Amino acid sequence: MENPQRRSGLRLSGMTAFILVAVGQFVSLVGSSMTGLGLTVWAYETTNSATALALVGFFFLAPMLIVSPVAGALVDRSNRKLMMMLSDLAAVLGTFILLILSYLGILEVWHLYIVSAIEGTFQAFQWPAFSAAITTMVPKEQYGRANGLLSLAESGSGIFAPVLAGALLGIIGLNGILTIDIITFFIAIGTLLIVHVPQPIKTEVGEASRGSLWKESVFGFWYIIKRPSLLGLQLMFLTSNFFSSIAFTLMAAMVLARTSMNEMILGSVNTAAAIGGVLGGLLMSAWGGPKKKVQGILGGWFLTGLLYIMVMGLGRGLVVWAIASFVGTIISPVINGSSQAIWQAKVAPDVQGRVFSIRRLIAWFVTPLAALIAGPWADFVMEPAMADEQSTLAAVFEPIVGSGPGSGMSVILLICGGCIILVSIISYMIPAIRNAETLLSDYDQNATT
Repeated sequence: MENPQRRSGLRLSGMTAFILVAVGQFVSLVGSSMTGLGLTVWAYETTNSATALALVGFFFLAPMLIVSPVAGALVDRSNRKLMMMLSDLAAVLGTFILLILSYLGILEVWHLYIVSAIEGTFQAFQWPAFSAAITTMVPKEQYGRANGLLSLAESGSGIFAPVLAGALLGIIGLNGILTIDIITFFIAIGTLLIVHVPQPIKTEVGEASRGSLWKESVFGFWYIIKRPSLLGLQLMFLTSNFFSSIAFTLMAAMVLARTSMNEMILGSVNTAAAIGGVLGGLLMSAWGGPKKKVQGILGGWFLTGLLYIMVMGLGRGLVVWAIASFVGTIISPVINGSSQAIWQAKVAPDVQGRVFSIRRLIAWFVTPLAALIAGPWADFVMEPAMADEQSTLAAVFEPIVGSGPGSGMSVILLICGGCIILVSIISYMIPAIRNAETLLSDYDQNATT
């Protein structure tokens, strides 16, 4: 087995290489988050519609999920570093298209849908390639810390991005923000160029799964279905992601609606969330998560529904929203890091591209549906009902969430948070999920060839 700490020529390898890649991802994520905030404000000011914001997410996720099975098979067949770089280049292309359209003064909301679809398609390759690369770059006992480091990079970018975007939007405008984003993408690609990402060792399960592209594309489905614990975990994520996606789709629109389009308050809430995420990432990087990773997943989802989503719905101003975002996002790295550590330890590295692609497909395939539901549910059902003082909904929830624009979306958040709490409790009661780590054995690390 290859020593993960060796150097390949002048290329860095092992944990040093992984840290460098994480730094590159941090820089890139700062640019992407700035663009995301700038486009969110622009789209909502242009359309004044939660549905328009929801459709951006739909057109990103739907293509990504559709091509995921084939993408996973191609990741296992190809060089994983190359797959990550191609995904970054596609993101650069999408951002460059938006920059040209904005510069010419012809940018429209539907352009965001097309670019989101392009980026989503290539993102189908990025995540399984990157997740599988961690397995070959760092020792197994470091999986939790490595995933915590990635969460730290993601959350850390959220601290700087809202502040920078808020300060720079008025100076360099949306065009300047998009230009910065493009530059940061090339920094991320540059870090990948100078590191060594080992290809996985061959295992018996990997060799047995070889075949046509179609056979390899559907392999992940059968792999997960044959293992009730993995299937149970993903069905729990599927259900929880459905309700959380509805809530997260509406959060920005709710804050803007309840604050008369106050961009600084939205940026402050996002910053509070990012600080919490950084602390959560630091916690996972130093701690590695609970010894029983399933407890980090199920307990984390329970607390997310209660302390994050429900409290966001109950809040009516910056202080409560900021506290909820701060506390709630501390938990997110624990959930994701614990889940990643289980899958990376249980699934053989040479089939992780295929299995992880299907894993995400199962967990996320209802997310586009949630995005489609969230906007119309808010715009055409809950907001009008809360505005009607004679409605039963207003009579029940107005004492809890108040009235006015955004109150209907607040009610939706309360409903979604309660459903996530229920899902986590039911999941804990199922032995196949609760005892997943003991029921599943770690993959065999011995190469077959």
